[in-house]
Amino acid sequence: MIGLSEQASDKIKQMATDNECPSDLRIMIVGGGCSGLTYDLSFEEEGSDDDMTYESFGVKLLVDPMSLSYLEDTIIDYIETFSFSGFHFDNPNAKKSCGCGSSFTV
Repeated sequence: MIGLSEQASDKIKQMATDNECPSDLRIMIVGGGCSGLTYDLSFEEEGSDDDMTYESFGVKLLVDPMSLSYLEDTIIDYIETFSFSGFHFDNPNAKKSCGCGSSFTV
């Protein structure tokens, strides 16, 4: 299972509306970053046949099988403070992450 916090789902819906994008959110793991793997989010019209789909606070999440193995039980939150605003991944599979929090290793 992969999910969103209510704050993250509200932000995603707002971004989709503001940018006239489809509201389905693709969550992927790609190689890169200082720790080896990084998260990638994008809006998509529809998923692929092999995607796993989840629904969280009214947002449809699309995850490919390879990424799912790294993302199982991850919750995505949206944080907004004076010094930072952005999506935060609470990923129990990550053994180590970089200082900026945008990449990780398993």
